Amino acid sequence: MKSAVIVSFSFLMALLFAQTELQAQRNPRATARLEKGGQFVMVEYGRPSLKGRDMLAQLQPGKVWRMGADKSTTFTCSSNISFGKISVPQGSYSLWLRKVDDKNFQLVVNKTTGQWGTEHDMLADFASIPLTLTQNSESVEPFTINFKETPKGGDMELLWGTTILKTSFQFK
Repeated sequence: MKSAVIVSFSFLMALLFAQTELQAQRNPRATARLEKGGQFVMVEYGRPSLKGRDMLAQLQPGKVWRMGADKSTTFTCSSNISFGKISVPQGSYSLWLRKVDDKNFQLVVNKTTGQWGTEHDMLADFASIPLTLTQNSESVEPFTINFKETPKGGDMELLWGTTILKTSFQFK
């Protein structure tokens, strides 16, 4: 009898924790994935909407943004990949966006995953990858990450408002 009460209590606590965690995630989540030659890259992230704001303009130079909303953005690669001269080993990482100045941004690869989106530990930053900034002719309301296949790997695009930030990678 006593063990049944403990099991029931434990189950109830797990349900309450799960419900609290789900309620804390107020923005929809999405996954972007690219598979090529038995290898893949994948990003799981929150999708906040602009709602009339210019969020990237509000980011101060030198500061990082969680690239999404709520729980940090998770990047997973099934094999080693390279962003130009920067090599990223197979594994899972969190992704952040650093504003260098009004026209320059970097994709920050961090060794820690699963943290709340504002809990960036710069001591765990693994690499900073330059991003190319272009303008989109149409505005994208929810933050969006896309992968596009290229002959040796792919392009990763971050779209929000009329901003497109892009980097290319290759599978090794």
